[in-house]
Amino acid sequence: MKRLLFPAVVTGLALLTSCDNKSGKVPEVNDPIVAHIDSSIAPGENFFLFANNNWFKKYPIPSSEKSNGIFRTIQDTINESVRKICESSAAEQSAKGSNKQIGDYYFSGMDTLNIERTGVKPLSELLGMIGGISDQRTLVHTMAVLQSKGIGNSFGFYITQDDKNSSRYAPYLVQSDLGLPDRDYYFNTDARTANIRKEYALHLKAMFAYLGKDAQTAASAAASILKLENAFAAASRKMEDLRDPYKNYNKKSVAELGTITPLIDWKDVFTTYGINNIDSVVVGQPEFFTALDNQIKSTPLADWKAYLEWQVLNTYANYLNKGIEDQNFYFFSTVIDGVKERKPRWKDVVENTDGALGELIGQVYVDEYLPKGTKEKLLEIGNSIRDVYAGHIKKLDWMSEATKEKALSKLAKITMKVGYPDKWKDLSSVDVSRSSYVENAMAIGKWRFEYMAAKYGKPVDKKEWDMYPQTYNAYYNPANNEICVPACNIIVPGFEGRMPDDAVLYGIIGGSTFGHEITHGFDDQGSQYDENGNLNEWWTKEDREKFTARTKLIVEQYDNYVVLDSLHVRGENTQGENIADLGGVVMGYEAFKKTKQGQSKELFNGYTADQRFFLAYAYAWMVNRTDASIAKQIMSDVHSPAEFRINGPLSDVDQFYTAFNIKKGDKMWRDEDKRVRIW
Repeated sequence: MKRLLFPAVVTGLALLTSCDNKSGKVPEVNDPIVAHIDSSIAPGENFFLFANNNWFKKYPIPSSEKSNGIFRTIQDTINESVRKICESSAAEQSAKGSNKQIGDYYFSGMDTLNIERTGVKPLSELLGMIGGISDQRTLVHTMAVLQSKGIGNSFGFYITQDDKNSSRYAPYLVQSDLGLPDRDYYFNTDARTANIRKEYALHLKAMFAYLGKDAQTAASAAASILKLENAFAAASRKMEDLRDPYKNYNKKSVAELGTITPLIDWKDVFTTYGINNIDSVVVGQPEFFTALDNQIKSTPLADWKAYLEWQVLNTYANYLNKGIEDQNFYFFSTVIDGVKERKPRWKDVVENTDGALGELIGQVYVDEYLPKGTKEKLLEIGNSIRDVYAGHIKKLDWMSEATKEKALSKLAKITMKVGYPDKWKDLSSVDVSRSSYVENAMAIGKWRFEYMAAKYGKPVDKKEWDMYPQTYNAYYNPANNEICVPACNIIVPGFEGRMPDDAVLYGIIGGSTFGHEITHGFDDQGSQYDENGNLNEWWTKEDREKFTARTKLIVEQYDNYVVLDSLHVRGENTQGENIADLGGVVMGYEAFKKTKQGQSKELFNGYTADQRFFLAYAYAWMVNRTDASIAKQIMSDVHSPAEFRINGPLSDVDQFYTAFNIKKGDKMWRDEDKRVRIW
């Protein structure tokens, strides 16, 4: 997935642009593409800073954020719209249906007096159930009950399309999420990570104090959780090892699963989930479940109880009283991401309400904030990129005709979901009230699990969306061979009420959006799925070997990028996104060159057509992050830092060198035989 952008096509879109530096929002300018340039930095030195640093200097990261830039600015704009939807819904005392659900959820989050008064009391039933665990059987049953309510623990479970038969839903079991962002946080020995582990232990103790535990009991609980999570981390695969879809696809019968985990009664677990007649399960990482069974056998029940209590408290920390919220913010935002202070409460509640009821909010957003013609314009640009992609595949000198034919067939069958879904999910059964913020969150968690579980045994719904229209993001789904571009991507700061020129359109929506997402169908992972979304080798052996050799070059390229003091970008882990970035900018550029502006020799605000295209591409990734947030990204994210999403792919594009006269000796320079060329 990647965040993406699209220009306003009518004058009705409002963007807050005339705020002071402290707000961190984009200033109103005639041409942001030029206004953000820092001419004191040579393009060949660091194009990311050349194109964007003037904005960074004027608009530092707000103390309440982990980042600033084009993503944050557009998200603030979306939040303002969602806030209006929430507040107007909350003000309608007689509202019914979805408007009432939105209003009540938002009202409950803003009712801090009630939240403080009830404290952790809404968790008492769950905590009491955990306290009643008496043996290994009731332990496993309790794990399943918590999961059925949306509270993750010990292992992951979900229903999704079968990787090898995309026409059917299959149950999946995977290694658990951890309390820290990734397994390496438990083992890396550098000072930064060691300090996070130290702070995590203190955080656990502090949080247990809010459950009424005395200091000794809280310290003991923290130690138990750390020991158990360390065992889970040790049994977990690294992010790089999760990239191979074949190695993480291990279908087993329920009986075979039982031989791996004899202490887990899977029939009872699945029944607790509300799913019957499961005959087989795809196990992502079998060795993790062997380790889990060993922990069930060897870890004292008291330690397990502390672990499960923590899962409950951690899941709902943002919905409880101020002390818990503040402690949760301190560790996960200040320690992990370097954020110095809390946002205004309305922002948190708006984002939580949108996250919970985004399907309902999206319907209002489409009606009241979405310009007409959005779908049509998105499809127009997306199809132009697809056409260029087809021509590019036909001209590849390293791929055989047999594989080209199949690649072109897959490309032609990519479904483009743009704007908003034709059919909305039904949330009418979710019980939302004004009386309890955390209970509303619980109701949503339970509904989501039940909605997912109900898919088993039913036909695959290929029209379903996994994002909301107001979600500032996009994705490629290999199982459906589809890309999804939500409606809010119609916003581009600095172009309110006017259509950007083609360089901006194709640099942003063409290259970093459609070109990027289509390339995900042909990256190291997506390329292993055929045109029907099945994990199936459709390449010739020789072509796959040539492709892998080229992807290894991009891994090596990014492995050599260093951020902060000694952190290297993880080339293996980020290769899918890096391949997509490179493919995106190449396809966006070629599509742009077919436009009138792309073929023009005239200057646009002092820059050639090619220069403006590459500047626009850099605008798409104008993001500045705290050091702590960058460190977290390196350790736990499949995306490279924004700087290398610009400098990395552009240093592989010959036309960029020509456009900005990049010469040997410049930091952006890569010898021609080292420049990565894939799609």
